[in-house]
Amino acid sequence: MPNFVAPEGKKFVTWDYVVFATLFLVSASIGVFFAVKERKKKTSKEFLVGGKQMTCGPIAFSLTSSFMSAVTVLGTPSEVYRYGASFVLFFLSYTLVIIFTAELYLPVFYKSGITSTYEYLELRFNKIVRLAATLIYILQTILYTGIVVYAPSLALNQVTGFDLWGSVAATGIVCTFYCTLGGLKAVVWTDAFQMIVMVAGFVTVLIRGTSVNGGLTKVWEDAHEGSRLNIFDFDVDPLRRHTFWTIVIGGTFTWLGLYGVNQSTIQRCVSCKSEKHAKLALYLNLLGLWTVLVCAVFCGLVMYSHYKSCDPWTAAFISAPDQLMPYFVMDIFSSLPGVPGLFVACAFSGTLSTVAASINALATVTFEDLVKKGFPNLSEKMSTWISKGLCILYGVLCTSMAAAASLLGGVVQASLSIHGMCGGPMLGLFTLGIVFPCANWKGALGGLLAGISLAFWAGTGSFIYPAPPVKSIPLQLSTLNCTLANSTEVLLTAAAPTLAPERPLLADTWYSLSYLYFSAIGCVGCAITGLLISFITGPSRGEDIPPVLIKPVCNLFCFWSKRLRVFLWCGVQHDSLEMDLEKKLPKVAANKTRTDNTFKNNTNRENNHRIHGYKSEENPYTNISRESRL
Repeated sequence: MPNFVAPEGKKFVTWDYVVFATLFLVSASIGVFFAVKERKKKTSKEFLVGGKQMTCGPIAFSLTSSFMSAVTVLGTPSEVYRYGASFVLFFLSYTLVIIFTAELYLPVFYKSGITSTYEYLELRFNKIVRLAATLIYILQTILYTGIVVYAPSLALNQVTGFDLWGSVAATGIVCTFYCTLGGLKAVVWTDAFQMIVMVAGFVTVLIRGTSVNGGLTKVWEDAHEGSRLNIFDFDVDPLRRHTFWTIVIGGTFTWLGLYGVNQSTIQRCVSCKSEKHAKLALYLNLLGLWTVLVCAVFCGLVMYSHYKSCDPWTAAFISAPDQLMPYFVMDIFSSLPGVPGLFVACAFSGTLSTVAASINALATVTFEDLVKKGFPNLSEKMSTWISKGLCILYGVLCTSMAAAASLLGGVVQASLSIHGMCGGPMLGLFTLGIVFPCANWKGALGGLLAGISLAFWAGTGSFIYPAPPVKSIPLQLSTLNCTLANSTEVLLTAAAPTLAPERPLLADTWYSLSYLYFSAIGCVGCAITGLLISFITGPSRGEDIPPVLIKPVCNLFCFWSKRLRVFLWCGVQHDSLEMDLEKKLPKVAANKTRTDNTFKNNTNRENNHRIHGYKSEENPYTNISRESRL
């Protein structure tokens, strides 16, 4: 068994920089291309949602690339290296998430004809609920994007010598550049290119890593001997960091908040030319999610096989687990100039795609939910310029937020924790609106506040008082074959206690919940509180709610009885909608005068997937019935 010596510091060479710079150049060129190609199409709709003429292929690539960020490229192999391959169970979470998104949430959003998902909240509830959700989304996305920008830059800086703030600035500038010039089409096609680069980087590392470690069989044997293949842990303890239940249940809630109701996802889906294309894009995207997940998990197993007798982190060759993957790449490709640059391009492909998607989504939400509400009579030219200005503003904000990301710990846990704390209550809010016709705006707002409070209470507490080590012990790592300097000092430092001596009563219970349950807490807390408040204050009248805003999920469970289905519709006129769709006449039955006032005169103007009261002009809708409740 060879000895591993602390490296003198392998650095990038010229070819590495050339390969890496090519990624940025191609990404920026795509923005220029669409800016020139679409120069005559200057409407804000064309800029923000691609004119709703996108096809399923590029959207599928874009979705996968946007959400499989550098957090996945750097964080997931490190997780597998330290904790084992149980992370692969996320393939079950991804599957459930895509099914729920495609069959429950997407049809409502697509048929509503909205641009911002938060427009739905005003149609279903009122403008206060919409504004609250919009502000929470903006906060969540800026925080998450800061992690996505900072994490790979820090890891690559400390391992390869790549300039930290230079890479942060380059990421922000390039993303802002092609978002501002080319709009959604540039983002989508750039994401597709970056997805190819990401997979190519993973495959290159897998091939080389497997080869230098004796082949696939040897890697598998090493992983088995090191207990890295103990995937199924059915312990129901919610304090355990990763078990079958935390990953499948908690992971589903977390990613559903990220996919099912997230503006970045829905904006791409509603940009498709038809609902069929949008659903197909989601299912094709599932194949992409599986591919990237499997690549990342196998990279972690190959990395363990390589370092099973000398863990670089324990030996203090690196200062953080997130640096394991770039350290491994620099190690196995030290004799192949240019290939480390391909991996860096792989990591930054995830970063670029995620940041670009966030900037574009933030600009869309701000323009649709805030700017147009305050200035409803903007011209098309001014709307487009404001949209581009918002892209620049959020590009600067997201890049600046990277400075705060160093305080949040490991990239995987930090990013999913933020999504859980913010995305869970948002998921509960949209679920209230889509699934429960009885929910009113008071229940929606109260539920959102309750869900946010619960999720942030648990999440913030877990950051201040980390869970006891016994609940998240890494698998055994060895330094037997390391040649260490000051080895005694290093090992004593590694073994020093990190927990605060005084811990409150909740520190070992509520604050120690698995970070994957934050989303479930927020979602369930929002839904239950919202329903209770709705019943106390008087549930909504189903006759006042356009049926296109409600998904009648009860039909799945009582398909044999029309009378029971109608009872569970709570007065929503789904039967009239079904008759209208059969006749290709999209109209809502006029059961109440107030509903008539809201949605009249739109039947002949709107196509059969637009809701009534929602106009195709820039002023999106007149929601008199909702506004009258304020």
